Amino acid sequence: MELRYLRCFLAVAEELHFARAAEKLHMEQSPLSRTIKELEEDLGEQLFVHTSRSTRLTRAGKLFLEHVPRVFSALQQARDSVKAAANGFHGQLRIALSDGITPSRLPALLAMCSQEEPEVDIRLFQVPLAQQKGCKTTCTTWALHSRTKWAKGSLPKRCGTTR
Repeated sequence: MELRYLRCFLAVAEELHFARAAEKLHMEQSPLSRTIKELEEDLGEQLFVHTSRSTRLTRAGKLFLEHVPRVFSALQQARDSVKAAANGFHGQLRIALSDGITPSRLPALLAMCSQEEPEVDIRLFQVPLAQQKGCKTTCTTWALHSRTKWAKGSLPKRCGTTR
């Protein structure tokens, strides 16, 4: 599937008007309509219902719209990672916390890690309490789906220690 299909789909889905979407994409309406038709043929599903008065997403179009922004987000993250690597950035530390509960020593520990490893991007994520029931299984599942890296016990000595 070509990225131009996704760009065109997203523009029409946001505008719900082919002429405005074409203008937004700096292209003519006819090639835009052709691109959407090719995308629909590729997917085997109609994504839009359009009449002379209106355009709306079909159920399949609404479902597809839930996923397309994530594709662009993933591409942007890939671009950012490549640029960061070229500038000496070495990685990312993701820490999942229970909602509303932050260990009192965490800010100091994060500050120490940032000083010692400035090229590491530290990101905190909140795991809702409702998703923590049966924590071992649920948190593992959540971590796998969110691609969060989990650590158990302590951080490396280089970034401080926990007691």
